[in-house]
Amino acid sequence: MTPMISREIRLASRPKGIPTAANFTLARTELEPLQDQEVLVRNLFMSVDPYMRGRMNEGKSYVPPFELDKPLDGGAVGEVIESRVREFKPGDAVTSNFGWREYFMASPKELHPVSREVQPLSVYLGALGMTGMTAWVGLNLVEVKAGDVVFISGAAGAVGSVAGQLAKLRGCRVIGSAGSMEKVMFLREECGFDVAFDYKVGPVLEQLNLEAPDGIDVYFDNVGGEALEAALSALRVHGRIIACGGISGYNEEKPRPGPSNLFNMITKRLTMKGLIVRDWLDRQGEFETEVGGYFRAGKLKNKETVVEGIGQAVGAFIGLFEGKNVGKMVVKLS
Repeated sequence: MTPMISREIRLASRPKGIPTAANFTLARTELEPLQDQEVLVRNLFMSVDPYMRGRMNEGKSYVPPFELDKPLDGGAVGEVIESRVREFKPGDAVTSNFGWREYFMASPKELHPVSREVQPLSVYLGALGMTGMTAWVGLNLVEVKAGDVVFISGAAGAVGSVAGQLAKLRGCRVIGSAGSMEKVMFLREECGFDVAFDYKVGPVLEQLNLEAPDGIDVYFDNVGGEALEAALSALRVHGRIIACGGISGYNEEKPRPGPSNLFNMITKRLTMKGLIVRDWLDRQGEFETEVGGYFRAGKLKNKETVVEGIGQAVGAFIGLFEGKNVGKMVVKLS
């Protein structure tokens, strides 16, 4: 029997600042024969996400760091090629955390079944995947409700674009910031944001005050930095902050100073809550029912930037920090 060869991306060295192609290698590996109670999966799409940058550093974090000279991992959706378990059969679609490779073998507990009737299957990495669930969790975390004015930074990204749409479905007024006019128009015309502005055009606080002169109730933070400081000024009394991400500082070699106006947390009696989506996996079924229903009904759009071929995965990942994605960045593997 001819051995099966899979290509995979490995971490060759730990990045300093913004990652470069030199920090990664594309390797070929021979798969072992399939054993009892194992499933062979061919990945169709893999996810690249900003949080992966933190895992490329040494030291403890909320997730273990990637190991050098070992394949990276991350979200992926694939199809079962061969199965020696009763739970899965060839042709089944599954999601896993075995991204950054073309093929892999896993136990049933490491796979999550998804419906092939929902297309494209890459939606399970975006609006119906962990990024979509992150948006849903964030809104639930601070009990976003009808009538709230919600400001979202990084709004044209995978999480922000879904968070804005879900907030609109809840009856909120939604304001988004993004890094180009193309992204601003995407938020206004496709995602239904009430207002969107380009944070590169002028100071965030000036633009936010112009669009929300009476203040905001909720800030969904994907960026940190200037956007967080602006939101602390714009939030009303008893406002809420969803601390989801801080992409503006992910590649900093030294931590940058915090907001100069943090005292607003006290004077305005603000609430700031952080989230890690894996803490909410016991509610994944609830998320899939609610948000999956919106998607099937055409009420929720899943925007993707698709790059083809595992050889382009590193470039796709680096592109996240250069603003090259609109919506979810995915890599199509076959």
